[in-house]
Amino acid sequence: MQTSATLYQDVAQRLGTLIARGTFKPGERVPSVRALSQQWSVSITTVLDAYRLLEREGRLAARPQSGYYVQAGAAPNSDCPGLSKPAKGPSEVSVSELAMMVLRDARNPALLQLGAAIPNPALMPLTALNRHVAQVARREGAALAGYGGVLGYEGLRIQIARRALTAGLAVDPGSVIATGGCMEAMTLALRATCRPGDTVAIESPIYYGILQGIEALGLKVLEIPTHPRDGLSLEHLERAIEQHAVRACLVIGCYNNPLGSCAPEAAKRELLALLARHDLPLIEDDIYGELSHDSQRPPPYKAFDRDERVLLCGSFSKSITPGIRVGYIIPGQRWQRPVEHLKFTTNIACAGIPQAAVAELLASGGFDRHLRRLRPLYAKFITEMADSVLKQFPVGTRCTRPSGGHVLWIELPKQIDALKLYELAVQARMTIAPGHLFSATPRYRNFIRLNAPFWSPETARAIGRLGDLAAHLAKAKS
Repeated sequence: MQTSATLYQDVAQRLGTLIARGTFKPGERVPSVRALSQQWSVSITTVLDAYRLLEREGRLAARPQSGYYVQAGAAPNSDCPGLSKPAKGPSEVSVSELAMMVLRDARNPALLQLGAAIPNPALMPLTALNRHVAQVARREGAALAGYGGVLGYEGLRIQIARRALTAGLAVDPGSVIATGGCMEAMTLALRATCRPGDTVAIESPIYYGILQGIEALGLKVLEIPTHPRDGLSLEHLERAIEQHAVRACLVIGCYNNPLGSCAPEAAKRELLALLARHDLPLIEDDIYGELSHDSQRPPPYKAFDRDERVLLCGSFSKSITPGIRVGYIIPGQRWQRPVEHLKFTTNIACAGIPQAAVAELLASGGFDRHLRRLRPLYAKFITEMADSVLKQFPVGTRCTRPSGGHVLWIELPKQIDALKLYELAVQARMTIAPGHLFSATPRYRNFIRLNAPFWSPETARAIGRLGDLAAHLAKAKS
């Protein structure tokens, strides 16, 4: 018997298939919620949840007083990469040298940045943030001049706790620990739950910064097949846990970097039940959670955590600005004391003025106003960049269609080596992120990641040039 949670996903899949096959074309209206409810004998709530899921995936768009319409550029399934196929056993990580090369080029102002997953400063609330920094420095400068407590600035922790309510979490400000960004939060979580030589199950592909952090701690990774839409394969994860000694699981719960995947709520509950059976912790990176392309922020895994199993890590680097270096970890009662101790012995506490300024931005409503402007822009940029890639890259190219975040994962024809494309791109004064970075093993040699926040006519032309370079490589190998 299907539950309501899985039924709406089934409805979304059936309608998505009709869209992919051309039954409903871009710009056309799909049946009303009430009509589809009657036609398919399901509740209105089920249809509404299905439509919202398709909206988050970028395949439908709601129009006030009109209904739901197929999004322009809604991709057929064949245009999207499928389930990833990483190595089956634990692997030692060694991506630092390549990552440092790419990061060096990402700081070169002479290169057009197409691959680094960074926000566009022109879209960020920097004027408001700078105003709050100045106000806080004048009002509380003396009070914030000291080390501060290990938990961080209380005003920030209160705002994070209040904001967590919108994500389905009931959080005590005393359970929030401020960090210098999300990477510090995840490093603390990994150090609290693992020891050198342990194995961590991760999504694959995954952000190379996480791989570098795991490498620095002397841990191994067990890469789990992951779908660009629905996230981690629970079937493969359970089999891997049964066959290997796994110490913890780490996921980017909402809008994986680089895939853009976001697991349905039912799958999040199932993953937590699976980890409970094996008594394993879950480290969750929620850095992209606020960047849904519609007004609905998806709940993180932590929202379904009933036994303090999830260590939730987040920051404002993608949603406000990376330079402010304000993040947090909500480790739960089980891990609170170990994480507090590790935080103290790492750097005692975080700088007070940046925390206070972010707290002011949240409390003033400025952050919500910023998100209301930013989310539709990211939806537009992602759609236009994906359309441009599929139009101008070689035949056989496939591209994700995420419903949140701001990056695209591109699968090139198999004969194209992403590192060679990277070298040609740098010679042409632009950069990309080659797929080699996103795995501990060379599994994504014909993949690249692109970043959408800087979308412009100049970027569109650069995508055309990049497509020509890819075509040149494909022709040279044929």
